[in-house]
Amino acid sequence: MPRIDAVGYRVVHPGPLLKDHKRITEEVLQDLEKAVVFAPLHDPQAIALIRDMMGRFPKARHYACFDTIFHETMPAAASTYAIPIEYRRNGVRRYGFHGLSCEGVVDDMRAASDRGETEFPRRMVIAHLGSGCSVTALLDGRSIDTTMGLTPTGGVVMGTRPGDLDPGLVLYLLRQAEGDRKAALAKVETVLNHNAGMVALSDLPNDMRAVRKAATSGNADAGLAIEIFTRSVRKAIGAFAWLLGGLDAVVFTGGIGEHDVQSRAEILSGLEASGVMLDTAANQAGGDNLRRVSRAGSQVAVWVVTAQEDRMIAVHVGQMERNKEEQ
Repeated sequence: MPRIDAVGYRVVHPGPLLKDHKRITEEVLQDLEKAVVFAPLHDPQAIALIRDMMGRFPKARHYACFDTIFHETMPAAASTYAIPIEYRRNGVRRYGFHGLSCEGVVDDMRAASDRGETEFPRRMVIAHLGSGCSVTALLDGRSIDTTMGLTPTGGVVMGTRPGDLDPGLVLYLLRQAEGDRKAALAKVETVLNHNAGMVALSDLPNDMRAVRKAATSGNADAGLAIEIFTRSVRKAIGAFAWLLGGLDAVVFTGGIGEHDVQSRAEILSGLEASGVMLDTAANQAGGDNLRRVSRAGSQVAVWVVTAQEDRMIAVHVGQMERNKEEQ
């Protein structure tokens, strides 16, 4: 292998102590350990991988790139929960996720604008739809609101996660759980992170292709799962369109967003009066990294952009390496 100078990692949640992408030190790892309470599904695996790789490449510099940093531009009105201040002081707020994906979309859209292929959309919504799903509102390329909150469990309906729930429902689940406090919490956490969402509605694997195949064959549960998923994404886009005072572009990314023709069509169906006109042929056709799938006369441009979180990690690691050399 060639010499490895630097290693970058996608880390979902930095917790309240880390405010930017960071070179990893033992102190940073300790801060990440404290953040596990916010992202128990993601952070422990990332920490274990980081420690393992630091052992394998001890001479390399290691960097954590966080999925939340892109959303640090959200105003307090978007990031603040209406809960007592003692919880807010401990870092309980809306962080937002899929930030590296959103940043990659913005980077690609700016590059297309610089090439003269399109005008950069001032009011844009990005729908990152995959196993995890989120919808983000952007003004001039900066995040002003997003559907995920304190953790990646909230927002729109996802593959194994329910999205937003009535807080009273979570309390109900806790009251119904058997065992001591720790066992009850573990059971509800498993339900919300692994056994909810599309898999709970359809009783099928976490794969939109399988759910669509079942729905086409007449499986009513699969059909309802798709309808609930579509409805949740439509509601999020609609709310953000109102918040932004209108839309210039909707961008689909992530596994479902990029590859599921029907999801894009269903999410945007019946919106011609609102200026959204999908080009059926362009939507059904494949394409490269960035392609427009709306008709020429559409007031709202619709784009499909390949998620490139790995590229954005490389960009940030390169920037931090250069900053290190300049210091």
